[in-house]
Formats: sequence, structure tokens, C-alpha cells
Amino acid sequence: VYWLALDYLVVAKSAIDCGSYFTAFLYVEHWCEEHFNSLRLGSPDFSHHETLPSHVEILVAAVTQINEPDSLYGIIQSHKLTSQIITFEHEGNWGKALEYYDLQVRSEPIVRISGSTSSSSENTQQAEHAYFSKTEHDQIQKKPYKGLIRSLQQIGCTHVLDVYCQGLTSQRGRFQHDLEFTELQYEAAWRAGNWDFCPLYSGADASVPYQFSDGHHFNENLHSCLRALQEGEFDEFHTTLKKSKQALLMSICHASKESTEYIYSTIVKLQIFYHLGMAWDLRWSSPCENFDSSSDRQKLLYEPVVPSSDRLQSLHTNWSCILNRTDLHMNLLEPFIAFRRVLLRVLNSMDSTVHHLWESASVLRKGSRISQAAAALHEFKFLCSGMGEGYSNLYWLGRLEEAKLLRAQGQHEMAINLADYISQNHCLKEEAADVFRLVGKWLAETRSSNSRTILEKYLKHAVNLAEDCKSTDKLSVQKRNQMHFHLAHYADALFRSHEERLSSNEWQVAMRLRKHKGDKTDYSLKIQELQKQLAMDRDEEVKLQEDRDNFLCTALEGYKRCLVIGEKYDIRVVFRLVSLWFSLSTRQIIVDSMLSIIKEVQSHKFILLVYQIASRMGGTKESSGPTSFQFALLSLVKKMALDHPYHTIFQLLALANGDRIKDKLRSRNSFVVDVDKKIAAEDLLRELSSYHGPIIRQMKQMVEIYIKLAEMETKREDTNKRVTLPRELRSVRQLELVPVITSNFPVDRTCQYPEGSFPHFKGLGDSVTIMNGINAPKVVECLGSDGKRYRQLAKSGNDDLRQDAVVPFTPSAGVLEWVNGTFPLGEYLIGGSRNGGAHGRYGVGDWTFMECRQHMNTETNKRKAFQEVCDNFRPVMHHFFLERFSDPADWFDKRLAYTRSVAASSMVGYIVGLGDRHSMNILIDQATAEVVHIDLGVAFEQGLMLKTPERVFIHDPLYKWALSPLKAMQRQKDIDDDLDASLEDSDEDEYEGNKDAARALLRVKQKLDGYEDGEMRSVHGQVQQLIQDAIDPDRLCHMFPGWGAWL
Repeated sequence: VYWLALDYLVVAKSAIDCGSYFTAFLYVEHWCEEHFNSLRLGSPDFSHHETLPSHVEILVAAVTQINEPDSLYGIIQSHKLTSQIITFEHEGNWGKALEYYDLQVRSEPIVRISGSTSSSSENTQQAEHAYFSKTEHDQIQKKPYKGLIRSLQQIGCTHVLDVYCQGLTSQRGRFQHDLEFTELQYEAAWRAGNWDFCPLYSGADASVPYQFSDGHHFNENLHSCLRALQEGEFDEFHTTLKKSKQALLMSICHASKESTEYIYSTIVKLQIFYHLGMAWDLRWSSPCENFDSSSDRQKLLYEPVVPSSDRLQSLHTNWSCILNRTDLHMNLLEPFIAFRRVLLRVLNSMDSTVHHLWESASVLRKGSRISQAAAALHEFKFLCSGMGEGYSNLYWLGRLEEAKLLRAQGQHEMAINLADYISQNHCLKEEAADVFRLVGKWLAETRSSNSRTILEKYLKHAVNLAEDCKSTDKLSVQKRNQMHFHLAHYADALFRSHEERLSSNEWQVAMRLRKHKGDKTDYSLKIQELQKQLAMDRDEEVKLQEDRDNFLCTALEGYKRCLVIGEKYDIRVVFRLVSLWFSLSTRQIIVDSMLSIIKEVQSHKFILLVYQIASRMGGTKESSGPTSFQFALLSLVKKMALDHPYHTIFQLLALANGDRIKDKLRSRNSFVVDVDKKIAAEDLLRELSSYHGPIIRQMKQMVEIYIKLAEMETKREDTNKRVTLPRELRSVRQLELVPVITSNFPVDRTCQYPEGSFPHFKGLGDSVTIMNGINAPKVVECLGSDGKRYRQLAKSGNDDLRQDAVVPFTPSAGVLEWVNGTFPLGEYLIGGSRNGGAHGRYGVGDWTFMECRQHMNTETNKRKAFQEVCDNFRPVMHHFFLERFSDPADWFDKRLAYTRSVAASSMVGYIVGLGDRHSMNILIDQATAEVVHIDLGVAFEQGLMLKTPERVFIHDPLYKWALSPLKAMQRQKDIDDDLDASLEDSDEDEYEGNKDAARALLRVKQKLDGYEDGEMRSVHGQVQQLIQDAIDPDRLCHMFPGWGAWL
């Protein structure tokens, strides 16, 4: 495209006309880069003119057709009515859209008067395209009126909509031959079941066959089919149905593959006509033989048939499929919901209509279509009121949905009162259990009742009712699982509240005062008064402790039942349970709970935390009797190892090798040997050998291979070269019982791992590649029995292996999975030599990376120097997507994936305080364009300890946590520089690890709660502050120059 002198904005407008919306994005970007000399949309337009800038208008037209929810917010940059209406419609805020459309309609005469004057030259230019300009002008003038119609329809104001359309129609001539207006009228007519509707004038001058030439007459044809279905007009129904399907299929064939929104909506329209065909056979079918003549057909189809529930089953099945596939995409789903309601009314199936109204109210509420959900519930209650006792259960379910709708509208007290009324009148246990659960949950969220009432009257009662229903179907099991989880979760919250109160400083002060009062009872003149106060304080303490223990028992039992019954809450429950076990390990109730859970719960649910669980072995000096925490913990690890050896035994081997440390590292505080843990792991491995002896022996052989490989001595000149492995490592025979350590083999819930269910270890490649770095990690290829070669990174040295997704074998040796199909961002941007890459290709005349770094190093005014660097080092990352993904749709998709992965990783990095982020330890996936972060050693804001402290993001400093001064210096040391041997061998300062870890976790909690700079902020405010910090030149200019903040 750069070879031709084209106006890219004209090309983008043509792409919009062709339905090539991703292509339009691409060319608007080219135009902006050419017009603004950067990838920006220009300054926000705050002028009084209501029209959007041309390039913004094209982007808006594109983004509303590609089914992408976030891009619009980056495009809309002004306060104009047009911009705000587009945003409101995008968000489904039709009430606000209605207000602004009304404002546009009211301001139309002002616009017409203010725009009536123009120069003669302008008039001459307009005269050249008079017809087209007039047509376009008329469409712009009519747009607010049509927007009002759409808004009224979306809100559900059918009566107001009918009156308004009649008023517009009476303005004879203004909307004559306006196809869009006619379509809106027909849509309002079929939604209201108005089969006598006929527009005052036709929507087009062409003959009827023209109506089927495209899909623009959908609502008119749908109205015609529904009316024919109602009245039994066979020929009209099938002719219109057939031609409508053909028109829609042709429109899909002619549509651009980049018009995703249009294609999806057309598929839904085809589904609607498909259901219409099914409905004809249900309403007008006959058991008699085929028709011999048209007169016979008319006689047999004289009386309509009300289909039975069994015959409607196919319609219900298709409806369920559509509901699942649309995934609450309401722009697609809502028209089908409205059509299905009208169709069931035409079929006179009141049972199905009532059920549909109840289901659709729930779906519309979940899709934030509150007004439409309220309309469905109103119609539901009206129909149920005259249908007798047989519908009482469905009636109460509808009332429960009404309570949920009230809560969604913010009327919490009214919702709770209605749900409470339902709980007292609803008789079926299974549904009543759900009602009690909801009332308890809502009361807990609003703190509208005391905790004991919520727990006993509602949540426990809900669990009891659910357990009384012995049904084993999937839905009942899920509901019981949900009941137990909510009970346990609430009891756990109460336990934590009581625990925090009993351990708070205020409570400790009260305890000291209480003791002081007790001492004074021996000599005080007010002995009786003090004794009463002391008794009250003791009673309060006893009650708090009893309540705390009761809440803990309830939470533990609820969590256990939740794990036994279902799987929906497994991750949340297991994490919380393990946290309770570890923090309260000295309490007998915890040990008893652990033993009970180990006995009743499947072990695979704890595999996710096998590292954390195994690391607690031998951690206390308590007795090892059958009622100790260590006994329970070892029982759990043993069960996991017996059931899932390949996911547990490697961790035990690493603990058993806890003392295998190089001599020069033994004096380091970071490698303190935990003898108790090592002995516990060895004892358990010996016990497991009687069950998995061959597996453990082969695992030990493979572990030894990797340890020798990781610790293999290399020379400095071998860096980035391939080195032949020693014979003892190359000659290893295959280990058929051991999987390739970095292969993906899932946990089998049946605990069966037969031979062939995973790729086993067949040996290593003949050579390794020595990578850059102080510890010289080795890249090796592992041969799998599946014929694949698995690239791995064997690591050894000073690094704490917990910083990576690594399988450790000793405290300082382990293996990582090599991330295939990726390369560092820096390799693309500046190349391996740091003087080439994309900046070398596209940044003609710009400074090189090393020149920028030299400038930042030598200048004293860092802020000014940083701005000069940015001015002379322009961004080129956008060229990556043009080079790698030539198809516009693929280009847009990969850019979106890249953007979202960067956003997600940035937020995660902020929460955990991840530092040492630069272009060489952030990889990009060549297939998906998503970023992959590696080298995670500087976490929990340890970057503030570096020689050049990190300024993004700089918050409460952690002076020490796990980053020693030695490692801090290594992080900002050039790769080619040598580290003095004396520094390598120096002792590191001791620090109080537990306190620093607690402080790190406290800072994480503050971030999650929204505390920034000592202030509580909203989610929006916190995100905006972080974005501003991340792009603040005053912070970036003080970053370590080697990391290249200007990249």
C-alpha cells in the first residue's frame, strides 16, 4: 500500500461500504500515521458541531459491526450528542438513548436554521451531487426519529411506540418509501401481534419479487408469515417462507467475512424462519393422507390444531440450543425471545407461553434488559392469575424471579421482603430451599439482619431442605452443592470476623483492662461493681469464642459437603480449606476435619496445591500420633501419591534432596536445609515404595540425570553454543514408567494411569545449548515416546527456583518447560545486537537503542533527556502485526489478543508487585500474538531494592523480602560483565522472612481493596491512576536505562 499515493481515508470509507470493517480499521490507522505522524486519533473534538470527524465516524461504523465490546471506548473522545447516543446504544442503556434522541429531534429546527446559510462556491459543489446529497441529508434528518422508535421498542413501551409511529405516518410524505421506517413499523406490529397492520404507504416502489432479493425486508416477511400461520393461508405462508430463506442465504453469501455482527444476526433470522416452518406443521397438520387437490387441502386445514406438550418438545429443544449458543448476547437473543413469545401465542399453547415468559424474564434480567424482563413478568402474572391451582408452583417461581428483578433494579429491601413472603408460602422443598438460600444471601450482603438469624433461619434451613430432597439428577446435585457452599462461605466469614476481633489490638487492651479489674477486686471499695463488669466481660469473651468455634465447625463441615457433592466450587473451597488447615494447625477440630475430609473427598481435588501441602511436612515438633496435624498432613500426601504418583512423587523427591547443595552455597541463608522436612519426605518415599516401587526407582534415575545436567560445568566461551553431553547422560536407557516431565498429562479422576496414557522418557538429545546468564542454564531436548522432542531448560546455581514455573529436584537444580513458538519482544524491536530489529528497518534517521541508553546515562536532567530520547526513537511495534498477519481480520484479532494479554499481565504484575520487566524477559507468541512473561524473580515490589529503584509502580516500599543485595546487583548488571568472586562468596544479611512476607501480603490486600497512596479509590479511579503512573515520563525517566523504558 505504501507504493501508491492514495488517500487512505477514502479507501477506508470504501471498505465500510463493502462490509470490510477490519480493512477499514487498517486503512484508518495508515491515514492517522500519515496525517498525525503518529498512531493517534488526534486531539478530542470539543467543538459545537455535532458531526464526528471523518476518521472517527468510519471507526465507529466499523466497530459497531464486528461484535467487539471494548474498542468503542477508545474511539469515542468527545461529548457530542451523537457520541453519547452511540455509547448508550452500545451499552444497552436505551433509556438514556431515548432521552438524547428526543433532544436531537427537538434541536432539529435549530440545526436546520443555523445550517441554512452557505457560500456560493459551497452551493455549486453541492449542486454537482444534488440527488445523492439530498438523499443522505434526508437520512440524517430521519435518524433521530428512527432512533426513538428503536429505543421505545427496546424499553418495551409498545403502546407509546404504536402511537408515535401513527404520528410519524400521519406526516404524509416525510417517511414515504423509507424502507427502514417501514421495517420498524412491521417489527412493532408482529411483536404486538397486530395482524391487521398495513402501512399507509408501501416501503418501496418495486414489485413484490424485489422484496426477496436481499434480507432487508425481514420484519415485513416475518409479519406476513406469522399472519398466514394465524389464519391458515398455506400458499402465502410457504411462498414467503421459502423466498425469505433464500434471500437471507444469498445475503450471507454476498456478505463480507469481516461483517461478523451481520452474519450472526442473519443466522438468528434463519433460525426464526426454521421455527416458523416447524410451527406450521404443528398448527395445521392433519393425520389424513396427502392432498389430492387444492379444495381438499382447504377443507382439511379449516380448523387449527392446538399442539400438545409432546409435539412442542422439538421447539423447546431447539430453543435450549439457541439459548446456550448465544451466551446471553442480547442483541442476538432478544429478537428470538420476542418471536418465540408471539409464536407460542399464535399456536394457542398457554402452558408453553407461561413457561417461556418465566424463562425469558430470567434471561433478560441476566442480560441487563431490565425493562423487558419486567414486561415479561407482568404478562406472566396476568396469565397465571387465571390458570388455577395447577400453576401455583410456577406462579411462585415467577414471584421469585420478580424478587431477583427488584434486586437487579437496586430495590434490595423490597426484594428481600418479597422473597421472605415467598419462603413462607411456597410449599415445595427443593424450590423453597433456593428461596431460603437467596434470602439469607441477600440479608448477609446488605447486613439487614443479625448473623445468627441469617445462619440458623435461612442458610442452615436451606441446606436441610435441600438434603431432604433425595433426588440424584444433575440440577438437584448442583443446588445442594450451592447450598452447602453459601452456608460454609458465610460461616467462614463470621469465623474470620470473630478471629480478627479476638486477635485485634483493641481486644488485647480490653483483656489487659479486664485483668487489671480482676486484680483490683481484692482491695477496691467498688468490689461488687467491678465483679459485675468482670463477669460481663468474661461472658462476652466466652460467647465470642464459642461462636467462633461454632462458625468454624459449620464452615469446615459445609466445605467438606461441598467437595463431596459437586465440583463447581472446588478451587475456591480447596484453597480456603488448606488456608484454614495451615493457619489453625494446632487446633484439634482442624485435625479431625482434615482426617474426615481425607477419608471422604477424592484426592485429585488437592493436587492443585500439592507443592504447598507437601512443603508443610515435618514442619512442627509435635508428636506424630494419630491425632496430630502432621499425621493428617502425611495421610493426605500419601493418599495423593498413591492415587496420582506422577503428580506427587516428584515433589517428595525434591524435598528428600533438600540437602543437595553445592559447597559454596551452603553458607547462604537462602539455602537453609530443613532436616525435618527432608526426613519426613524420605520416610514417606520408603513407605510408598511398597506400592509404587518401580515408578519411584525410575523417577529417581531421571532426577539424577537432570541434576547432573543442571550442575554440569561449562566455560564462558561456550555461551550460545551447542555442547556435547557427557557419555553417562547420553547413554541413559528409556524409562517407560516415567512421563516426560514437561509434557501435559492431565490428572485422572479414576486414578488410572496405564502404560501409553502419557509420553514416557526415552532419553536426552546428544547436545545442549548454553544460554546467557550468570548461572548458564542449558537448553536440552528430551525425547518422548510419542516421537516429539520436548525442549527444556535445565537450571542450576544461585537462583531461587520458586521464581519460575519449574519442577525442582534440589534447592538449586530443576527443569523448566521451554516456551516454544515465542521470542523476546526486544529481539523483534532492537535485534540481538540492540542496534537493528524493527527500529533499524522502520526508524530511519532515529537514534539506536544504545545511543538512547548512552544519552540517558550521561545526561543529568533525566526528564529532559527522556523526552529527547522519545522524540528520536519512534514506536514501531505496530509493524509486527502488519508483517506477521497479512489478512485484515487476522491482523485485527491478533492485535486485540496482544492488547488484552498485555492489559491482563499488567494488572496481575501490579497486584503481585512484579518487577524486572524489560523487553528481553517478555516474550510474544508468534501464533497468537499474546505476551508471555518469564524470569519472575523480582516480585512483591522487590524492585525498590534495586540499585536503580523501579518507579513504576512505586508504592509502599518493601526493604527486604527475598531479594538479597547480591541478587539486586545481578539484576542490573550487564550480561558481559564479570562479578567479583569475593562478592559471589560473601554472606548475605539475615532478615525476618515471615514478617516481610506478611507485609507483602498486606500490600497485595491493599491493592485489591483499592488503597493507593493511603486513599481508598474506586475501581475506575484506581485503574486511571495506574495508567497515568505507567506512562508518566517523570517516573519512566528514572528507570534503569538498561531496561529501555522508552521502548
